[in-house]
This record gives sequence, structure tokens and C-alpha cells, in this order.
Amino acid sequence: MSDKDFLLKSYTVKFGKKLDLVYPETFNEKLQWLKLYDRKPEYTVMVDKYKARDYIAEKIGERYLIPLIGVWDKPDEIDFDALPNRFVLKCNHNSGLGMCICKDKSVLNIKNVKKGLKRGLKQDYYLTGREWPYKNVPRKIIAEQFMKSDESGLTDYKVHCFNGEPKLILVCKDRFSKTGLTEDFFSERWEHLDIRRPTHPNASNKTAEPEELSEMLTLARKLSENIPFLRVDFYIIEHKVYFSELTFYPASGFEKFVPEEWDSILGSYLQLPVS
Repeated sequence: MSDKDFLLKSYTVKFGKKLDLVYPETFNEKLQWLKLYDRKPEYTVMVDKYKARDYIAEKIGERYLIPLIGVWDKPDEIDFDALPNRFVLKCNHNSGLGMCICKDKSVLNIKNVKKGLKRGLKQDYYLTGREWPYKNVPRKIIAEQFMKSDESGLTDYKVHCFNGEPKLILVCKDRFSKTGLTEDFFSERWEHLDIRRPTHPNASNKTAEPEELSEMLTLARKLSENIPFLRVDFYIIEHKVYFSELTFYPASGFEKFVPEEWDSILGSYLQLPVS
């Protein structure tokens, strides 16, 4: 099935209406349009969790990168004895499958970790939502330094940039806690917005405006320059900003918003290039 046919069918199943690729208006519609018609080769480098490191270092500086411990082609190449007690292993071409967050190597089931990584390497992440930049990413395993911002892990600051301008920030907290992931949207001026995605609640306590907000917004502008839409993700650890990842199609453009009108509001922010 072609990418276009897949997206037309998938959109109808998810939203119960036809995908308009001629006059797209909503955010999710425009993300599908971008998948099909905005295909710059550098996007493949930008989503590659390994090669993106050089891209980020050149654009905003190496100091924003989480320290790299190692890179391998296969799980059996990893020398676990040489790894520190805490680390993160992940595939460079997908989103989560195969990831290992090791907090204590002495209790790590290395056999299971290798099995997970092998499954991750086999995943064709492009096929899940036809996000074409992932299609030709050379598959590797990377190990990064273990990082945390609080007892629940890392807080994600996901800056949504429309035509190079940050418009809102999604704050994701408690991803690996017992209570589960929470999500809160803020404006670029840190005003809490009445918007959420149906699968995750708001946090019980509002996240305070980070001292590093202005720095994150400046970095996001640099990284999203001349790109119709780009989500730039950061962590803040001990008041230092770290780059996380670049995302062109949040939730692959198949996630509803509550209230529903935010799909149109966000769509109005996104000006599509002339195809």
C-alpha cells in the first residue's frame, strides 16, 4: 500500500472522517500532508538518535548533548562489563522498543536486554505511521549516560515550533512512576493551556516555569528554522539544558485533542510550504 493510501485509510479509522490533503486545515491533517510532500534528506539525519548528535553539536553546541558511552551494530557486541553501573541503551531508529534504562547493573538481566534490543533493531518504525524520515536510518544501538531530574525520572519539555517559532510547550512528567505519565501544555509565555490529549491527565501540581525557559526557546528557534513544524525536546538537569530528540510528527498525527477545537487552532499556526 502506498504511503498516501495508508494515511488516507488510517486517518479515517482514527478520526471518523476523510483526510483532506487538498485543503488541510487541522494540525493532524497538516502533519499527514507534511509526511507526503515535505521530504528533505536532512530529516533522516535529524531523527537518527546517533547521527543527530553531530547535527545538534553543529547547530547549538556539543554542551547540550547527553554524554555518549558507546555505539554498536548488534547487541552481542556490547561489553556490559565495561559499562558503568547506570546507563541507558536504545535503538537509534525508533521510539522506545528495545530501550533499557539501567539503574543498577548488578541486577540487570543481560539476556533479556539483548532480546529486547534485537526486537528493537528489527522494528521498521517507518511502517507504523509512514513517517518516512525513519525509513533509511542505519540501525544502531547507543548507550548514553543515565540522567534524572527527580525521583520519578526525567521531565520532558517538548517545544512545538511552527514555521520556526515556538508556540507551546508540552511538559511530560512521571513517565515511569506508579501513577503514570502526566501531560500539561503551556504557551511560550508559560500560561497553562486548556488542552490535553485523551490518553494522559494533567499533573496534580502545576509545573513551575523553569529558569531556563528563554534558553530552551532560543535553542528551539535555531533548530526549527525554515521547517514547517518541528517539536524540539529538552531535559533540564541541575539547571542545565540537555537536548533529547527532534520530532516531526507528534503521535504520528493520529492523536486527538481535548477540547477538539485545538486541532484546528494548532493547524492555524502551521503554514504549509508550496508543494
